[in-house]
Amino acid sequence: MAPVTLLTFEPADTTPPRAGVILFHGGGLLHGSPDDLAPHCPRLAEHGILAVSAGYRLLGRGAANIDDCLADVRHAIEHFGQTAAAHGLGPDRLAAGGSSAGAHLALLSVLTGAAPGAAAVVALNPAGLDLGAMEPEDQRRLEERVGITPGRLTDYSALGFVRPDAPPTLIQHGTDDEIQPIDGVRRFRDAMASAGTECALVEYAGAKHAFHYPDGDHFDEVMDAAARFLLDRLDRPDRPDRLDRPTGSA
Repeated sequence: MAPVTLLTFEPADTTPPRAGVILFHGGGLLHGSPDDLAPHCPRLAEHGILAVSAGYRLLGRGAANIDDCLADVRHAIEHFGQTAAAHGLGPDRLAAGGSSAGAHLALLSVLTGAAPGAAAVVALNPAGLDLGAMEPEDQRRLEERVGITPGRLTDYSALGFVRPDAPPTLIQHGTDDEIQPIDGVRRFRDAMASAGTECALVEYAGAKHAFHYPDGDHFDEVMDAAARFLLDRLDRPDRPDRLDRPTGSA
């Protein structure tokens, strides 16, 4: 198991964090690092959220296949739970998520139950939601790239793991995303709703993949929506363990 790389961002004041989230970067499992989502985490920390940007082994750089990447993500979520506990946050106050391939890995880890320490999911332009919708030739190419045997790609489709007791999920996605078409995202959202599980989808008209970074037009909107979702789902006033905290700007 590779060492876990966690870039941790805490709320600036001395108030205990109200919730926590661990985010995994994108890059198609071939490139990327925790630095990619480091700009997002301070924005969440401003709302009183303990935010972590995490890494995992990449294909050809320590990972033989997608299963190695998944193993690292699951381990990182477990490790994050231990870090969050030191800040007074239990598993029911924690979320997982990320961008693109990282969001896909986080979703698979949570939906399969392999990473139980997440009570919500925040996904920024997630990939891999409906892999069965890909053309057969494209499926074969992707299977080869991620190191799995032919015919197994749909085993990694998030749509196949929708379940009634899945944690509430927020997806923010561009309508012109060229990696994961919006139709597949809507099918995933509808499947979650049919299962009785909350899945909020915020669509950004005309936005392409990777629209949520600071150099784009939607960074502030995306991060504010993510913070509101996390606090609404994880820091409810009716929690018996909730401390009196200022509401802040969320």
